[in-house]
Amino acid sequence: MTEEIRQKGKTILSSDDGCSIPVIFNNLIGRNMKQDEYKIYLRCVAFKNMGFSAGTIDYYQNGSLLKSGVIPCL
Repeated sequence: MTEEIRQKGKTILSSDDGCSIPVIFNNLIGRNMKQDEYKIYLRCVAFKNMGFSAGTIDYYQNGSLLKSGVIPCL
């Protein structure tokens, strides 16, 4: 099973391990951490190292859209 996180139609992250992509998706939309930690995560990890930007992201599993979420502007 291939899982992906896409932004603006482009695959940013992909994995077939069955667990990392859902966790990262939830991190990116702020579900897994407190607000102050979330801002640091976005600034230092998501934007700087992963290549995400503020806006809509999509979680796909085997080519089918499962969830969408929003990365806020800081």
